[in-house]
Amino acid sequence: MIPLHDDNPTRIRPVITVALIVICTLIYLWQLSLGERNNRFVIFSLGLIPTVFFGGAELPPALAVVPAQATAFTSIFLHGSFMHLAGNMLYLWIFGNNVEDAMGHTRFVYFYVLCGILAAVAQALTQPSSAVPMIGASGAISGVLGAYLLLYPHARVLVALPIGLYLHITRLSATWVLAFWFVFQLVSSAFSGATGGGVAFFAHIGGFIAGMVLIPLFKRRDVPLLQPARPPTADRRRG
Repeated sequence: MIPLHDDNPTRIRPVITVALIVICTLIYLWQLSLGERNNRFVIFSLGLIPTVFFGGAELPPALAVVPAQATAFTSIFLHGSFMHLAGNMLYLWIFGNNVEDAMGHTRFVYFYVLCGILAAVAQALTQPSSAVPMIGASGAISGVLGAYLLLYPHARVLVALPIGLYLHITRLSATWVLAFWFVFQLVSSAFSGATGGGVAFFAHIGGFIAGMVLIPLFKRRDVPLLQPARPPTADRRRG
């Protein structure tokens, strides 16, 4: 199931959502410009390595460019491939603007970063002795998805459903789209184990739960949870 866009209008310009997409894209282009060897240096220096994060090992001085605990933050801006980046940014573009609308620009920054950190730590806890660096914005974006589900469960999302060699385009409620996404993470984590075959499923799960727990604290007081579908109006921007 591939989301394409939602029919959920916003009242403010999603400047933080756009800024995050631009920042992640520029950082990825910078990673590409370094070449494979230097990019590995960046990933090991700025990615979250569980055993280093929890104090079980230390990086060589040349790689320890930031404190180990700071990599829970730096790791959420790095990506391992174009498809890794593109998938994350697609979900952030579709769902991030409405969550930003519900809490305002500043709170959205803190919410996004906090979800990303909590998601990264959740993944690290499943394999605390691992020496494999973890990178990607998917944990933070999972938090956005969890928040969106509690805010706008009845919003309509245009999705592409792969059926054989064809893509069937249809609209589904956000509840079905995001519930399917979350169940997929649970099933995938159960079958792939803590390593996830290179995919941090526990970061996705942890981020999603963090977003659901934190959204009542971060949303504006005048924004209710579990909102009904909102029709577009002239003073609202499409999301």
